[in-house]
Amino acid sequence: MELEREFRRICNSENSAQYGLAFEMVFADKKANLAGLQLADLVARPIGLGYLRPAQENKAFELLQRRFFRHGGKMPVDGVFDGAALMI
Repeated sequence: MELEREFRRICNSENSAQYGLAFEMVFADKKANLAGLQLADLVARPIGLGYLRPAQENKAFELLQRRFFRHGGKMPVDGVFDGAALMI
């Protein structure tokens, strides 16, 4: 319930941009074996490690970083994020 409460708080304009976000929280059982969940599992760890340990070599993060969108479109990767979110 705490995760859902925080999610709803952020979607209800309590975020850095201070505007509402039209997202819906959906939980899927891991047993469903959905391709989207598998992809999320594959990219989440390298992204997290790239953020937590930026000095550590992370080839997977370097490859994924090329796919990140910034400011409404792809831009050259300079290693600096806008601080709002990472959107792949």
